[in-house]
Amino acid sequence: MARASARKVRERAREVTARLAEEYPGTAHDLCALRHKSPFELLVATILSAQSTDERVNMETPDLFAEFPTPEALAAAPLEHVEKLIYSTGFYRAKSRSLVGMARALVEDFGGEVPQALEDLTTLPGVGRKTANVVRSVDFDLPGFPVDTHVGRLVRRLGLSDQKDPEKVEAEVTAMVPEQEWGTLSVRLILHGRRVCPARAPRCTECLLADICPSADLPVGPPA
Repeated sequence: MARASARKVRERAREVTARLAEEYPGTAHDLCALRHKSPFELLVATILSAQSTDERVNMETPDLFAEFPTPEALAAAPLEHVEKLIYSTGFYRAKSRSLVGMARALVEDFGGEVPQALEDLTTLPGVGRKTANVVRSVDFDLPGFPVDTHVGRLVRRLGLSDQKDPEKVEAEVTAMVPEQEWGTLSVRLILHGRRVCPARAPRCTECLLADICPSADLPVGPPA
């Protein structure tokens, strides 16, 4: 399939943004599936969400936050105990090391406060660009376009980017969409990917984007 002109792709990106905003109203914070009460809790939950589901993370974080409510408390936590609390989220040993290391870095380098700058956030153990953008866009209301598997899949299906590298996807999409829409667009794409456009068997006949989606598999009606 030939790639549409840059102008057409930009127009489609803006139409996708507008339609998803109508379908899934609210801010990035409103729409975020990870339950949390602070940027620190969101940082923890997002680290735990890697290779797991938001539902599973939400089941484990209440006990974790009750025992270690601050960066200072988590920084001093025994790894073995953290592992037991987060076991069901998968990769619990690596995640425990990341969580405790992240908390120590917050205490030692940032006075126990979650920094807002992308370059500061990504210095924290276990925090990559996607996680940093989640925290920036959801809790700090700053420009950030997190690219997870759902976002990458939908962006490619919609013909907004043909890239597979998350940073390249981020660069292409953010060049077409106003920065105040980045965070909410990402969350809305995730919601739409889960509800309507999963990896297998996307429900194109139910999709509000089908008429502008170059990947839509719609039934062909009888000849007029």
